[in-house]
Amino acid sequence: MDGTAMGHREQLLAGAKKCLLDKGYARTTARDIVAAAKTNLGSIGYHFGTKDALMNAALVQATEEWAAGIAQLLADSEAMDATATPLERFEASWPRVLELFEQHRALWVTQFEVLTQLHHSPELRPYFSAAQEGARRALATLLRLIDPAADERSVRSAGSFALAMLFGVIAQWLVDPGKAPHGRDLADAVRAVAGAGQAMPVHS
Repeated sequence: MDGTAMGHREQLLAGAKKCLLDKGYARTTARDIVAAAKTNLGSIGYHFGTKDALMNAALVQATEEWAAGIAQLLADSEAMDATATPLERFEASWPRVLELFEQHRALWVTQFEVLTQLHHSPELRPYFSAAQEGARRALATLLRLIDPAADERSVRSAGSFALAMLFGVIAQWLVDPGKAPHGRDLADAVRAVAGAGQAMPVHS
């Protein structure tokens, strides 16, 4: 493949990603993409086969960029006070996560849009499944819910909990940012649930 052809592929990805974030998954047309990419309709078929395949590739690329941001947050968090308790570290990490969400708000709007289409677009499931697997471990470690060296089952359980919180918090931010929970709210909730669990009687 010559340099021009390779350039067209990257242009298409960049154009599709721009449309994805500006217009959303379902409202983007092939003509929108080639206009943004400054290429032609034939380029989509040559490089990706279909418009949907190109959109999926652009969504994966955008999600990987968000994941790279999470990885950077994880690296930065290593400098956090070593004397803090796990729950204090959990509370202190959330502002960083929400800041990253603000930087990628359009991506998360699109993610929620695509989630509603998975039933009709099963080809998207492998992309989301792979992204979720990576996000589970990254979030569980970032939020100090688990030792990274813990067994896989423990990491997955803690990561699934973190991912559920993340999606829930982001959904609330999209509806009303002023009333969405912050780190302290979530930490207080964890304390309350843990305290309630310890107070519950044990049945034989």
